[in-house]
Amino acid sequence: MHRRRLTAYLGAFSCALALCALGSASPLSAQTYTARIGHLENPDQPRHIMLTRVAELVSERTDGNVVFQIFPSSQLGGQREMNEGVQIGTQEATVSATSWMAGFNPYVTILDLPFFLPADAEKSQQLREGPFGERLLQTFEAPGYHAVAFWPFGFKQITSNRPLDTIEDISGQRFRVMASDILMAQFEAMGASSISLPFGELYTALQNRVVDGQENPISSILSMRFYEVQENILISDHGAIEDVIVFNPGWWNSLPAEYQTVITEAFVEVIPELQELYRVQREQGIAIIEASGANVRVMDDEERATLRERTFGPTVEVYLARNGDIGAELMALYEIEYARIMGE
Repeated sequence: MHRRRLTAYLGAFSCALALCALGSASPLSAQTYTARIGHLENPDQPRHIMLTRVAELVSERTDGNVVFQIFPSSQLGGQREMNEGVQIGTQEATVSATSWMAGFNPYVTILDLPFFLPADAEKSQQLREGPFGERLLQTFEAPGYHAVAFWPFGFKQITSNRPLDTIEDISGQRFRVMASDILMAQFEAMGASSISLPFGELYTALQNRVVDGQENPISSILSMRFYEVQENILISDHGAIEDVIVFNPGWWNSLPAEYQTVITEAFVEVIPELQELYRVQREQGIAIIEASGANVRVMDDEERATLRERTFGPTVEVYLARNGDIGAELMALYEIEYARIMGE
């Protein structure tokens, strides 16, 4: 009798354990993956707005199992510190201008080539998503990143204290550029000279006529108030500015494959909305600059074609000389894709 009661008790206990296991299987198997994503812009800027949107999409599509914590305004450090943090795993991701990545991945300087991207937004996106863009993203693996997508930021414009009534007026002027052989070769091919100066010193250098002009997107021209010390602004769209989204490979590889797909697709999905935010911001910025009394002129298609013809070849030579076989591979992919997209 005692043995039968013991057997019944053990059987009931085993059933209870099995039921508990079934009831708890779902919560235990649903792991939460949290990524801290840092960037430089303020919360009211397009980059942060779209990162917040991506975080919402990813949370929704993973049933809350992937959480993005967004840190704007350099809360996790300057861009170099954030780039290094992603490498070593002290933070999971960052959105960085590719110019900040050149010291980590020199192949990305291909994006500095003048008139590299088509002026048409849809055609530019075809380049980002096609074989060229995919291969360029892969080059971030060697320095210790997993890059998921490029985000368009906008284009650089040319400003000067001297006239920019025609593209020939660029010749003979002196422009400030970032420390880049490609950018120096660009202005040399335009018949101008250039000098590298720290960004923080640029306003004073323009004011004191140390240089005649500079190149930057409308957002920087506006926020740094360069239009106060520059009489002429040429809307040239000659230099693309791109962001790249990079994750720590260890964190990325810990994700289930379906979550990796969700994240990558979300970053690409919001690009049209991001471009619209930047378009509105740019138009508003140009209106403010024009209202200040500065002379704003838009370069026409013929001028763009002429300057591309003058500048593209010499700057490609500089890029290829510094980037070996991988640089040549990227350039070959680009030329094939660009010709296809532009119908050449």
